[in-house]
Amino acid sequence: MENLTQLPNIGETLAQKLNTIGITCYDELISMGSVEVVLKIGESDQTTCYNMLYALEGAIRGVRWHAISKEERKQLKDEFDAVSVKEARY
Repeated sequence: MENLTQLPNIGETLAQKLNTIGITCYDELISMGSVEVVLKIGESDQTTCYNMLYALEGAIRGVRWHAISKEERKQLKDEFDAVSVKEARY
């Protein structure tokens, strides 16, 4: 799948943000993972949020982000928070 907008949760705006950080296909998105992608986008774009994290995780899984359970979303949020705090220290 070469067009990122064909993935669930990814519209033109998010696809452009992905392209800006060098992600142009599904395999690149999977390889980097949702947490790392949001962190990378956040280096130059202050509009990142947990909903973007969930949207990207849903895109990787091939589901709308609403289908990700609350427990899984909490795990993603906790992982993101842990990594972002760790990176902020350096």
